[in-house]
Amino acid sequence: MSPGEIRRIERWLASARVSLAIAALIAVQLDPGTVVFSVWLLGLLAFYIAQGVVVIIFLRRRQQSTPSFRILLHIADIVWPALISVFAVGSGNPFFLFFVFVLAAAAYRWGLWETVATAAGTIFLLWVESFSLHWGLVAAVGRFLQAHGLPPLYVDATSFAPKNLFMRSVSLMVLGFLLGYLAEQQKRLRAERIVITRTLGKARVEMGVSKTLQEIAHELLVMYEAQSLLIASQDASERRTFVGQMQASDEFAVLRWLDPSEADRQIYFADTPATTCFAARNGKVDGPLTLLALNQEGARIHNPSPNFLEPLARRYNFQSVMQVSFSFGQEWQGRIFLLDPAPSREMEEELHFLQEFVSQVGPAVYNVLLLRRLRLRAGAVERARFARELHDGAVQSLIAVEMQVDVLRRQAVTKPGLVVDELSRIQGLLREEVLKLRELMQQLKTLDVDGRRLPRLMRDTVERFQRETGISARFVSDLDELDLPQPVCRELARIVQEALVNVRKHSRASNVVVRFIWEGTLKVEIQDNGRGFPFSGKFSQEELDALGKGPVVIRERVRLIEGQLTIESTPGQGARLEITVPQTQGVVHG
Repeated sequence: MSPGEIRRIERWLASARVSLAIAALIAVQLDPGTVVFSVWLLGLLAFYIAQGVVVIIFLRRRQQSTPSFRILLHIADIVWPALISVFAVGSGNPFFLFFVFVLAAAAYRWGLWETVATAAGTIFLLWVESFSLHWGLVAAVGRFLQAHGLPPLYVDATSFAPKNLFMRSVSLMVLGFLLGYLAEQQKRLRAERIVITRTLGKARVEMGVSKTLQEIAHELLVMYEAQSLLIASQDASERRTFVGQMQASDEFAVLRWLDPSEADRQIYFADTPATTCFAARNGKVDGPLTLLALNQEGARIHNPSPNFLEPLARRYNFQSVMQVSFSFGQEWQGRIFLLDPAPSREMEEELHFLQEFVSQVGPAVYNVLLLRRLRLRAGAVERARFARELHDGAVQSLIAVEMQVDVLRRQAVTKPGLVVDELSRIQGLLREEVLKLRELMQQLKTLDVDGRRLPRLMRDTVERFQRETGISARFVSDLDELDLPQPVCRELARIVQEALVNVRKHSRASNVVVRFIWEGTLKVEIQDNGRGFPFSGKFSQEELDALGKGPVVIRERVRLIEGQLTIESTPGQGARLEITVPQTQGVVHG
């Protein structure tokens, strides 16, 4: 457990200790017949409450709890209920819950055998008190106190009779074993969840599939203290086989990919009903393999044959091996082999955990594979789009310019008057292509913008648009920053950029205004005085989608931020786009 978790457990136990002592004090007041009232009884209860309060204060002031402090506190918790039990009357013991508390504390702090040892220590103290009562030692202490003017001890030896004490001892031992066992299983389950969660955190898209597999393989290699690990996988469609090997080392191990032949496929993928298994030789180096195997549902397979592992054993010369199968959707399947592992518990439990580990981690690795593939395809589509934009735009225009320059060169001597007009037209064409290339470069840039920087970025974007196009443009906003997630801000910036590109290309406008308006929600308006859209009226996003009207790119980006788009168009007089951004939005990531 981490230091923070240990500190929290100690605080819980300290609070429970005080609460239990106060409850016992109230109980003996309500039912005084269960105890022999004495100053010593009240003093012990008061001391126990004070001890609990001091421990709480100590734990709040200190940042960590040392092992020696916990052991000392645990010993006090064992001794204290044994002492206060001498004031119980009859065969019962109203302070039995204190024994349950100390057993639960041992289970929380440590585990099974520490809890059983605590139960044994408690029973030993109770029997020492029983013998002390029957041999007259407690009575002698009472006479000593009375002789010195101190309050005498009033005790009842009934609850310490051998028959009653024997039954109580059996109950304590059984309870200690039960609480320790449950705590041990709970800690084991928690440890398994921690291992799986830590491993899932290593499955990251930016690392790629090979690096992710290397991280997971290293986790398994260290966890089972194996000498070597093999990952064998095959493509379900093309039946290609890939084998990676990792050797245990002091430094971080590296997954080396081997080059298996087609004949090697049977070594790693021999037919077997076992999904997870453990095989080991019986003492001898070349002795036969004994096999413990589980099927896909985790049930044990009776009398499984280990023959499918013999080719692997001849190739890698191991004494024991753990094997688990995995699959990535319907595309990939494979097996992991841990050679000469050192499991820390009963083998069937280890196999169940290994099967659970792979079933949890496998989909994460498959997601990495799919996302990497999606990124590659998206990158290919994006590159194809930019190549098409360059081919249909800048490249074609430059070819045309080159042809026109060649014509001008030929006519420069015979028709000098045409040269000036043609050069002006070519200059305008080149200026247009420069603007297109700059817009393309803007689309290629990664926008790192948040709510604090978005208004300033929009102001710079509008001013640059005015400088480069000559179209009068203004950005109007009374907001210095916005309380919006970064993905929403990025999409809003792309929407404004796309709208300005459309104004330059299609609107023939001389003036454009971009506004950020806050009316409980953010509204973004882009208005120009150009020729408008080829339709008249005001349309919502649903109407635009149904009619297939309006800019497709802007409609899609508005949908990504779960906003609402409204377009108002007056042909010959201009158009106005209004995007309403909701306060809470779940941005869809494509």
